[in-house]
Amino acid sequence: MAPSVARTDSERVPLSAAHPEAAKIRAMLRQYRQKVVSEAEHVGDRFAEEARKMHFEEVEARGIYGEATRDEVVGLIEDGVDFLPLPDVGEDN
Repeated sequence: MAPSVARTDSERVPLSAAHPEAAKIRAMLRQYRQKVVSEAEHVGDRFAEEARKMHFEEVEARGIYGEATRDEVVGLIEDGVDFLPLPDVGEDN
């Protein structure tokens, strides 16, 4: 099943690479990624550790990005840590 884009009129439209809104959404995801990468600190594989420290106010909150294992992601969710995945949208994707 193809993902859908929610419409204000509650109508759902399948989203495929050929859909006119697909290019706009990819462009928005690229802009989001560029903003995060340019404004946040890359903490590499320490992402879960740093996010948890900020959540529990052990360190000052700041923008970070990095990598986390599946188990680390599950742990962050269980701890109530808010985060978003950083999309990797190549030019041809």
